[in-house]
Amino acid sequence: MPRIHKFSERRIINARGPYTPLGVSRSPKPVASAVFQALLDFADISALQDEASIVLSNYAGSGAGTVVHCAAAGITLAIAAAMTGSDPDRIAALPYTAGLRHRVVLPAGHAVNYGHPIEQAIRLSGARPVLVGDEVSCPVTAIAKEIAHSDTCCLLLVVSRLTKGAPVDFDAAIKVARENNVPVVVDGAAQIFKAPQLIQNGADLLIVSGQKYLGSPTAGLVFGRPDLVSAVRAQDRGIGRGMKASKEALCGVIEAIEQWRLRNDQLWAKDQVDKVNRFVHRLDKLHGVTAISEPDSTDAPFPRVCLEIDPNRARLTAKALANELKSGSPSIWVMDHRIANNEVLMELVPLGPDEIDVLLDRVVELLS
Repeated sequence: MPRIHKFSERRIINARGPYTPLGVSRSPKPVASAVFQALLDFADISALQDEASIVLSNYAGSGAGTVVHCAAAGITLAIAAAMTGSDPDRIAALPYTAGLRHRVVLPAGHAVNYGHPIEQAIRLSGARPVLVGDEVSCPVTAIAKEIAHSDTCCLLLVVSRLTKGAPVDFDAAIKVARENNVPVVVDGAAQIFKAPQLIQNGADLLIVSGQKYLGSPTAGLVFGRPDLVSAVRAQDRGIGRGMKASKEALCGVIEAIEQWRLRNDQLWAKDQVDKVNRFVHRLDKLHGVTAISEPDSTDAPFPRVCLEIDPNRARLTAKALANELKSGSPSIWVMDHRIANNEVLMELVPLGPDEIDVLLDRVVELLS
């Protein structure tokens, strides 16, 4: 009789969003079913990748697409593709880059850390990150100067709430890259909502995480130019061997895109707004707490709850509130990156009504 894995008895309510240490997201039942079926049988991986390419390119309006192990792997393999193309000798030589264009131009404010520094993802390919500007600003003139260097293999831009400083002028930066015949790689891990827009704006390769809002198994989705996507796939015979997609990931991604296509975007977005508004209304009268609806900083189509806590009037500081929620039963995880400002953010996207009620009751209990 097969051994059935038993998850921890401690229930978790995830108000932190698609966070890797919490397993990122939940998959819809049809996606879980597709993964289950894939695990029961054999599959032609190349044929599955061909099917995934059609599904991904139809969704984003890109020329092609492929699936790799995760978004972090996608960054490394996209940069490898920019250096080697589909040349088998160059692919086999990586991470040795002698004779290859190997400089990756990256705005300093885009040098994010999503569990490891993005510079490390670059260096894993053998390439060298070249940071431009600083964490306050990055003028396009500075980007243009570095792109013009003969050893530049690509421009890497990041779309994430983790970026710092003034927004980089993407259109101008992409134009400069085009003028220098340098491909543009965009790390848009959580940006499945904006994938068609980012491709339309000029990304030559766009990397998106499948297991975040899309709800697929762990996978990195790579959209882009057919020649560069082919070069990403060709890395399977080189450094990408340890970053390849499994049959269950491919089947799960294909089904997840299908479920996403069937979704009513307007009703989904309205539901997210309604959830946050109900939450804010209930908490707004708590002593020493200001509850507001805060839009996503990258223009994703949903808001989050922001609790601004006055520690002199409320019973707890923001840090104490987050700790109490996490240590309770169920364990409730919130976004804590603004705790130093006595602000707690909560993302309600993955939560059902019962979970939201538990979260509300617990917050009220702690702050009343």
